Amino acid sequence: MVTRAVVIVGLAGIAVIHLLDSISKFSETPYVGWMYIALMAGAVGAGGLLIFSRSKLGFGAAAVLAASAIAGYVINRTVGLPNATGDIGNWTEPLGMAALFIESCVVALSVAALAHRGHSLADSTVTTPTIGDRTVTA
Repeated sequence: MVTRAVVIVGLAGIAVIHLLDSISKFSETPYVGWMYIALMAGAVGAGGLLIFSRSKLGFGAAAVLAASAIAGYVINRTVGLPNATGDIGNWTEPLGMAALFIESCVVALSVAALAHRGHSLADSTVTTPTIGDRTVTA
């Protein structure tokens, strides 16, 4: 339950950081602004899945969403995006570093939650101890 809540807060953080940065993106390169809108909508959707569903899909969506944001940041800082090369090499921008931290935490927690849920007690079987052909009782 705590992991779910922290991932939801992380998704909200991703959305807020990109909301703050989106204002300048629409005037510089509008398609990047629209990519930010899609990322924010995805964060809200993944958060909704985590709030209203117990399925693994919410954690999977959160991990993929945050990982795609990290990939976009790395691409933007290394080779740049079409008509958006001004941030190449700009690795220390505070808002970008905050986004990377939160996105990395969301990926790590979501992957850990998916791995843990794969080994839940509900999925395991209980066996009765035996010695030879006799059942051992406590």
